[in-house]
Amino acid sequence: MWMGIDLGTQSVRAVVAADDGAILGSGSAPLTGRRDGRRHEQLPADWWTAVREAVRGALRDGHRPRALAICATSGTVLLTDDRGRELTPAVMYDDGRAPGRGTGRARLLLDAYGPGRITHQADLIAARLAGRPLPTDSSHALKTGYDPERGEFADPGLPGLPEVVRPGTVVGEVSRAAGEETGLPAGTAIVAGMTDGCAAQIASGSLTVGSWNSVLGTTLVLKGVTATPLRDPSGVVYSHLSPDGDWLPGGASNVGGGALRTAFPDADPAALDALAADREPADRAAADRAAVAPVAYPLGARGERFPFLAPDATAFVLGTPASDAEHWAALLQGVALTERLCLDYLDLLGAPVDGPLTFTGGAVRSAYWTALRAEILGRPVRVPEYSEPALGMAVLAAYGAGAAPTLAAAAERMVRLSRTVHPARTGRFTGPYLTLVGELERRGWLPSATAAHARARTERDR
Repeated sequence: MWMGIDLGTQSVRAVVAADDGAILGSGSAPLTGRRDGRRHEQLPADWWTAVREAVRGALRDGHRPRALAICATSGTVLLTDDRGRELTPAVMYDDGRAPGRGTGRARLLLDAYGPGRITHQADLIAARLAGRPLPTDSSHALKTGYDPERGEFADPGLPGLPEVVRPGTVVGEVSRAAGEETGLPAGTAIVAGMTDGCAAQIASGSLTVGSWNSVLGTTLVLKGVTATPLRDPSGVVYSHLSPDGDWLPGGASNVGGGALRTAFPDADPAALDALAADREPADRAAADRAAVAPVAYPLGARGERFPFLAPDATAFVLGTPASDAEHWAALLQGVALTERLCLDYLDLLGAPVDGPLTFTGGAVRSAYWTALRAEILGRPVRVPEYSEPALGMAVLAAYGAGAAPTLAAAAERMVRLSRTVHPARTGRFTGPYLTLVGELERRGWLPSATAAHARARTERDR
């Protein structure tokens, strides 16, 4: 059996999974932080307290995992001393004082507190478990300026940079002291992990070249697999290095369920889903319907980052919804239309996008929205039985400990599918899709080359 630990923004989750993927035990504990304007920090000591509680919960039935791996929020850093003890608060991934990828957050800490070892969120917990600092992994280090192609940091002169290894590498083992605090057997192997987004991709089972996972929750994230790094001149798509040697390109859009909660804070989603089914584009010509049906671009916050970069982008609805049900329907459809544009953009970059597609995230709890997205994308989609990032880390732990020859093989054995959803009809949303593409281009947010490719691909698929 194998353990995965997921350090989130609001909680820590731990699971113990059997070699066939069955969840044998799970535990969780809450986390809080401090937000003040652009500042967002957490206390690293709180992480360890929550990890101890979550791990003990997962082990309550006496399970003894052979190995574990840890995922955490991408871009969260702190400074530690040479024994792995925290020297500073943690600057969270969405702290606005040093935005963007690279070394900004690390420099912020170094300037404010002086020298120290640059440590990612997952690194601190690994060090606490081992009783000493361990190497970081290339996935968590990516947003600290690590280039996995060249195998070095973009700014090697930055003080305090850690040693980096490939995810899936055994880097240490649980110490006796940490075992007494957590209930983990001393000697349990610690496997270098990956970021939470990559962990969710592993838990989806989408690990063969050409496969993709679409995670829809507050926002929309697409991650896939390519044999070589995917080049994106705009920088909205970037690639992690898979333990298998393939590449995991992906991008995150600001559309998603957050926009629904903003528009309908007290809604009953299931009740509105039932009403929205009657507000889909009619079976008559889609172009005629698009002229009268609302078309929404449901951003959850100002600015867009995928499938295009537009810091000033704002949400909009073309047309006036006749009711809450029609407004809800437009938002659900708008997220799926943007999801389709994301895949069209990935196709423009040369990524293989016609392989298996998996849906994960909170949105899969809505059977209606899942079926609607499949229809708008015009392809079948798979829904795993359990797709939490912690499971992805249990899969990675199994691979790292040698229980499978490849990460894909470990996932094939441990990730269970709940169902496959086939689109009932296709083509009914062509009009709304082209309307959205045209409006995004007209506003100057969507590059003309991307818009032209989306139109050409739509014409090809008719």
